[in-house]
Amino acid sequence: MRLDKYLKVSRIIKRRTVACEACEQGKVTVNGKVAKPAQDVKERDVIEVTFGERVMKVEVVAVAEHVLKGDAQSMYKIL
Repeated sequence: MRLDKYLKVSRIIKRRTVACEACEQGKVTVNGKVAKPAQDVKERDVIEVTFGERVMKVEVVAVAEHVLKGDAQSMYKIL
């Protein structure tokens, strides 16, 4: 799955366009490397997203195309 879509489906970032912009600005890394929006995400990848001063580091637990709002947090584990 594309990184920008994963960030939206897992509700780490609310909109896909915002996720895409964050990737293009270098605010998202996957396994320690700056990631582009089209990068593939798979289980056990570590994603780090910078929101201003705050940094959110998560490990991908599951990849799914459609997830209910209540189940979105089950797609990742906060580190």
